[in-house]
Amino acid sequence: MAVRNRLKSIRHKYEMNQKEFAELLGVAQNQYNRYELQRVQPTLELVLRFSKTLKIPVDEIVYLEILGE
Repeated sequence: MAVRNRLKSIRHKYEMNQKEFAELLGVAQNQYNRYELQRVQPTLELVLRFSKTLKIPVDEIVYLEILGE
């Protein structure tokens, strides 16, 4: 199992580039890029903050990917 996020598709809905979206979320653009590329996942605290900022449920931002199924 692996935790994944949908930040890239959410950003596309907002029609923003990475720099603009990172600023909206209150994170550095280079760190946001790592989240979007799935290299690292944001902390629970950040996901909760993103949820509040974007006014969407947490499970629309992150999900559990079941490998091998």
